[in-house]
Amino acid sequence: MALLSISLPHLQISFLIFLRVAAILMTVPFFSSRNIPILLKVGLAFSVSLLLMPLSPFTDTPFVPTAIPFAIGIVSEIALGVVIGLSVRLIFAAIQLAGQLEGFQMGFALVNVMDPITSAQASILAQFKSFIAMLIFLAINAHHCFLRAIADSFQLVPLFGFRFNSSLVEYLVKLAGNMFIIAIRVGAPVIVALLLTSVAFGLIARAVPQMNVFIVAFPVKIIIGLAFLAISLPCLLSFLRQLFGDLGTNILLILRAMT
Repeated sequence: MALLSISLPHLQISFLIFLRVAAILMTVPFFSSRNIPILLKVGLAFSVSLLLMPLSPFTDTPFVPTAIPFAIGIVSEIALGVVIGLSVRLIFAAIQLAGQLEGFQMGFALVNVMDPITSAQASILAQFKSFIAMLIFLAINAHHCFLRAIADSFQLVPLFGFRFNSSLVEYLVKLAGNMFIIAIRVGAPVIVALLLTSVAFGLIARAVPQMNVFIVAFPVKIIIGLAFLAISLPCLLSFLRQLFGDLGTNILLILRAMT
């Protein structure tokens, strides 16, 4: 009988909170995988929505009785969740891009496997670095900052308060451009080492034309690439710690740009 006493404004606000949380969880890399059952995703979104419901007081949000404004509110809440999830997804996309570049330089361009996170073909090194990034993300409790940012979103951007303005577009473009910078910084040790190796084999090919450089270079570049990949793992750990540590701040900046 308690459920029957819920008023329409309360039900409307609860539905909008669920849409925002569900849009965020459906777009972040570790929950957007097709391997996770859809019922688990919906149940998790519903549980998080129940926990965050006290952060959006019913008295502060007006009731929208007409269909068109309510539909606009639905679209805005989904867009807000997608933008927040995209900010996290771009970081993992940058790490995968670094692995793609490294694999291409090592000669693994044709060796692709199915990525369980994106359900698409990805390089072996891209998938390896994506798993390393995911483990670091969970090991340093960066998901706690992410959940805290979701909770803060209801304080900074209340329901029906999303604004798609020029500052938000500018910040999203900055995040997209920063993706390539992160990819270069993550893959720089292996990429530079393999580039110098290619230059060295080019000089050898000019000095010793009888040598079949293609046959010799292929295993050598794989060995050098794997060696520098192993050497650069401690530096990758330190860089990802700093990168994921700033995740909560970046999400708060995005939320401020929406208002």
